[in-house]
Amino acid sequence: MISTALQDLFGGKAAEAVLLSLFHYGESYGRAISRDFVVSLDGVQRQLDRFERSGAIVCKSQGRTLVYAWNPKSRVSAKLRELTGVIYDGLSLETKEALFRERRQPRAKDKPVIR
Repeated sequence: MISTALQDLFGGKAAEAVLLSLFHYGESYGRAISRDFVVSLDGVQRQLDRFERSGAIVCKSQGRTLVYAWNPKSRVSAKLRELTGVIYDGLSLETKEALFRERRQPRAKDKPVIR
């Protein structure tokens, strides 16, 4: 597991995992974030609840799964996403490939997973 300034700013691996996952995929759910970053599901869910209560992210139900995404109406969300983008852009390609190796949406045949 990597450690970035997000972990230092928000006080834990779960917050870092949630923010980086939402930045990379656009939307995600608790179990996927937990699996990708090897952090506890309970910690990820608590962090998702905190970000949702703050208005930074929103939640929608897809069947029995709660899917979280950035809140397009929140100015806090826009700034948090911008900060996360700075950290994300600073990650090495190897780190991004290790963290985000699973494709979650269909892609063109030769399109890389990493942006």
